[in-house]
Amino acid sequence: MVKNEPKYKIGVLQKIREQLEHRAFWLYLLCKEAKKKGLEWEEFAPAAITECGLTQGKNLVEKGGTDSLKGLRKTLFTKAAQLVFEMDVKKSTDDELFIDFHYCPLVKAWQKAGCSDEEIARLCDIAMCGDRGIGERYNADLILESCIAKGDDICALRYKKRK
Repeated sequence: MVKNEPKYKIGVLQKIREQLEHRAFWLYLLCKEAKKKGLEWEEFAPAAITECGLTQGKNLVEKGGTDSLKGLRKTLFTKAAQLVFEMDVKKSTDDELFIDFHYCPLVKAWQKAGCSDEEIARLCDIAMCGDRGIGERYNADLILESCIAKGDDICALRYKKRK
């Protein structure tokens, strides 16, 4: 069900993607080990990943000097990141940031690990807690309109400022 193949396979992009895959593999192994100890993934992982996103978001706001969503695009969704995730920035204003991802190295890592489509979707939901935490620091909600990990062609991230 999950389709996830990169269009661009330039050497340096592959090396960066491998680093992201490694981090995603960590998440999977932590969740797998916790399950052996009787913990469901959702009992601990979302809180930890949200905390990571909140910390990263705070640092990004400080680095950019603004909580404008244009600032988020400039500090997190850089040209390099756009290449790695094969992103298209659809809209970038102070109050809205819409980005389509055409490839996800995290999903690739979970595919390589032999995760089921259900596990990939669960891991993605957990990983997205980081993106939601980042949005929180920008006083914005993240709406995920479509998701590669759930069988869609793209991940459509939509950050919208709270009124």
